[in-house]
Amino acid sequence: DPVEARILEPAVNPDLTGAVRVPDGSVDPFRLTMANIVDAKAHGAKVLVYHETVSLIKDGSKVIGVNARNGASGEITDFYGEIVVNAAGIWGAAVAEMAGTAIQMFPAKGTLLVFGHRVNGMVINRCRKSADGDILVPGESVTILGTTSTRVPYGEIDDVRPTSDEVDLLLREGAKLAPTLLQTRILRAYSGVRPLVAADNDTSGRSISRGIVLIDHETRDGIKGFVTITGGKLMTYRLMAEMASDLVCRKLSVNQECRTAGTMLPNPLVRNARFGGNLVCECENVTEEEIRYAVDNLEARDFTMLRRRTRLGMGTCQGQFCARRASGFLPDADLKDFVRERWKGIVPVAWGDALREAQLTQWIYKDEK
Repeated sequence: DPVEARILEPAVNPDLTGAVRVPDGSVDPFRLTMANIVDAKAHGAKVLVYHETVSLIKDGSKVIGVNARNGASGEITDFYGEIVVNAAGIWGAAVAEMAGTAIQMFPAKGTLLVFGHRVNGMVINRCRKSADGDILVPGESVTILGTTSTRVPYGEIDDVRPTSDEVDLLLREGAKLAPTLLQTRILRAYSGVRPLVAADNDTSGRSISRGIVLIDHETRDGIKGFVTITGGKLMTYRLMAEMASDLVCRKLSVNQECRTAGTMLPNPLVRNARFGGNLVCECENVTEEEIRYAVDNLEARDFTMLRRRTRLGMGTCQGQFCARRASGFLPDADLKDFVRERWKGIVPVAWGDALREAQLTQWIYKDEK
């Protein structure tokens, strides 16, 4: 009933005609990523950050390894294995080409908006076919509105940026979910690319299934030792892992049941509970001890990695004050690069308070070398 819906979620559009309650929720993608990494390392995995696959090592028709380039030093290292799994998301098509085969990827750019506080307590989703600006998700100290869907050339996937037109579109549609969005400050806009797999003429990607695509390239292409897992979405990523692992085990004659579905991931960081010390980021309550832990144990080597581990710089001031404070923990990191990265997401929403905040940031950092 509309009255009950407004009681459950006061931010929802009061003109709604009905509502359906579903067991929905939100997740911190950065913490989830770290949980997977910590769990993998506990099971013997070796994790390499900022390493790019530049080529595959082949022995005839079999893939036997990977050449990986260290993004910091430029050094290339060879890694060998019985099976190479291509789980590179939207970049999976490029990896497949290195093996001498092809995957028909459909790069679908999506832009989202981050608002300065939690507008809603429950996820609000429009009851209609998937379209722009139809979901409002609360998470941590912010609310995220998404998303657009536009096909982009494969050559542009490494540098997709939100546009002012996309911001306007999301605001118009988002106000139909929660009218208060029009009076709520936007912190930033950001974009990503969905790894859709399809071969049709849909220019937006909306009609493409988010189905999981698992390819045994030995069966399909005659290329041994090479498997691709792609498509899908975050909601199904654990199932994707199980499917890929089961295939690898069959190929290696390992007869064991996958334990993924029944095994809890570790919590790599219980924020604001186990860490004391002075506050470095007031917006997200990040302390000195939390930063030290991320640097020493979670491979936070630069400001971007530190942000993903602790949420430093993700609050209202977008790193205006905390970035300089945190620089003492990362003496070799590029502070200017971090400030520029924050600015990239502010540009499409630079009006009102956001623009005034950006001007203050410029004054603070104008003499930074």
